[in-house]
Amino acid sequence: MNIRKSFISLLRGRTSQSRKFFLSCIPPLLAIFGFFLSCGIVVHIRGQDALEFYSIILSSGFASFDEFGYVLFNATPLIFTGLAVAIGYKSGLFNIGCEGQLYVAAFAAAWIGMHLKLPAFLLIPLCIGSAMMAGGVWGAVPGLLKAKYGAHEVINTIMMNFIAFALMNYLVTSVYQEQGQMIPQTPQIHETARIPRLASFAPFLPESNPLNASFLIACGCVALSYIFLTYTRWGYELRLVGNAQDVAAYGGINPRTVTVWVMALSGAVAGLAGVAEVMGYRYRYLDSFSAGWGFTGIAVALLGRNNPFGILAAAVLFGLLNKIALDIDILLGIPRGLFLAGQGMLIIWLVSIEGISRKTERRINS
Repeated sequence: MNIRKSFISLLRGRTSQSRKFFLSCIPPLLAIFGFFLSCGIVVHIRGQDALEFYSIILSSGFASFDEFGYVLFNATPLIFTGLAVAIGYKSGLFNIGCEGQLYVAAFAAAWIGMHLKLPAFLLIPLCIGSAMMAGGVWGAVPGLLKAKYGAHEVINTIMMNFIAFALMNYLVTSVYQEQGQMIPQTPQIHETARIPRLASFAPFLPESNPLNASFLIACGCVALSYIFLTYTRWGYELRLVGNAQDVAAYGGINPRTVTVWVMALSGAVAGLAGVAEVMGYRYRYLDSFSAGWGFTGIAVALLGRNNPFGILAAAVLFGLLNKIALDIDILLGIPRGLFLAGQGMLIIWLVSIEGISRKTERRINS
């Protein structure tokens, strides 16, 4: 009888969790629907065919493996930055410094890849490790200032972004710029430091497709982040500090220590976005290479509900939006910047729908 009651209670618990997960997915899905509906209305107002616009959306990312490969390529850095933001947010911290952290990490990977000539099985992990360490240190500084002096991490990470931009610009243009080049970039890294493209393993992808093994690393990070946040002691401490800092301190957890290592971990994960750029695509450090990935990662984490698998889906969506923006610029003459600016509308839709759903829930409960 006790076993039967336990089994029934377990099923009820799982059903309750599934229901909560399903309900949490409704606001993002409604926001996505509202965003594309608004885009169609704007296209119609411009005097263009909305149906053609929607057909381009469907064919832009899913017409072939090559097209979808570009979508995943665009999504890869956003997976890393989205996870970085979510890790900080779970502990009550808002990491705005992913952009600076990925720049510092990218330069560290490029520097190791340029100066060390080792076999690939040694050099690739060394470059990735140095990048994560550089990003982690850049993230730990605001965490340390927060823990020791109470300085707000939002202000500190923003300031660290400016320092990273200026410092990397100086190093590339004045110290390590490739000779004979006007473009602010470093020389190429050694071939043994390069991450292979997936086209070399997947015959259905053309060799020109830029999707590389960093996407597989990103998928691995998604799985590891979920396990870390859900099933490990450190993940429990992180979430407890974010939800109830006083309770965590009463239970013997030092919130200051957690703040430092969480910001370091967040910066290390953000740094992997720089690895994808340097080791998997350009094979060098290019000044101002990021298309705002660190800031877009905030929107990805928000849309993905700070869930690692939700972040993966949201990053793929934003990768698709970037691909669509390029295609409609070429095929329909709609300015790419206009469509990309509309991504802000997606977040507005999400925040508005979530606010309405919360108010409705409060009224029902009251």
